[in-house]
Amino acid sequence: MATLHQRRHYREAIMKSLYEAMEGNRLLGLTGAQLREDVAMPEEDLAAACTYLAAEGLIQVDWARGNTPSMVTLTHKGIQLMESEEKGGD
Repeated sequence: MATLHQRRHYREAIMKSLYEAMEGNRLLGLTGAQLREDVAMPEEDLAAACTYLAAEGLIQVDWARGNTPSMVTLTHKGIQLMESEEKGGD
């Protein structure tokens, strides 16, 4: 089981990876396999992080068998959060 620090890092990495992948097109997302590869995390931690972010309304997840994300996309709320963080970093 991941530590609190790891879980936060995983969630931030997922959001950043999705935001970079979509490049302004909300319809683009990542497969669960690609996302797991991008953020280099165990499958169970990916599922837990995606469940958390989906519950917060930041991402939308299409689930495959075995509680595995098959496709993950940012929601409007997720895009707004990432844009506000990007703007704050300028």
